Amino acid sequence: MFKRLRNWLEGRRVKKMGFTAAQWEAAIVDWPVMHRYQGSERDALRDMTFRFLARKTFVSGGEFQFTDAMCLKLATMACVPVLHLGLDWYDRWQTVILYEEDFVPNRSHRTDDGVVHARGPGLSGEAWYRGPVILSWQSICDSGADTRHGKAANVVIHELAHKLDMLRDGANGAPPMHPDMRPGEWHDIFTAAWDRLQNDRQHHRSLPLDDYALTSPAEFFAVCSEAFFETPETMKAAMPEVYRLLCQFYRQQPVLLAISGM
Repeated sequence: MFKRLRNWLEGRRVKKMGFTAAQWEAAIVDWPVMHRYQGSERDALRDMTFRFLARKTFVSGGEFQFTDAMCLKLATMACVPVLHLGLDWYDRWQTVILYEEDFVPNRSHRTDDGVVHARGPGLSGEAWYRGPVILSWQSICDSGADTRHGKAANVVIHELAHKLDMLRDGANGAPPMHPDMRPGEWHDIFTAAWDRLQNDRQHHRSLPLDDYALTSPAEFFAVCSEAFFETPETMKAAMPEVYRLLCQFYRQQPVLLAISGM
């Protein structure tokens, strides 16, 4: 009963917003990932994007004047990871704060040398536990296959992966497992991949991911998620077992989608 009422109210909000398929297509035309999603999947993604916008509150950071097209693109990127999971996976948070460029959090920051500074460095994105997702529009525009030091980057997918990760014991690199997945296998495969990339970095070998992934297990999962959607062929070739588990978790096979969408 409650779900039907919620869907009815949400449908009314979507109708009131008045977004059209043409507006949506224009907003996402320059994101290559969208070439994979055609037919019924594309229709489902558009519908989910509109419902995401109906559920979430968008707030300007630093008086940035964002547009409907910006919101449509951001929301689409946010919905791609949960296309086959469901929008309810994002229910524990409400607000998106969008800055024009990188933002500086109002809190102290400890550098690697142990010095505590009144302010930290500028950030392109941040996800708070049961709080907002904060994003830089410039960083969203810089999404792509090789835009972060020659590696995949998508700040929306990165921060939303943190939100999924936080659903189970906080951000620790282990999101909730589906019933047909084995948590022990996730731990073993991700740990082995982490150790291998740490060793590659120590020996100055090229990495398939941006080395920010090696900051923590939470960042490893988030950066792997970026690569999974932005450069799935590279991930599958370099990290096949991690790719397989991400296929199971996200319920998607982007390499097959990329081939069929060509």
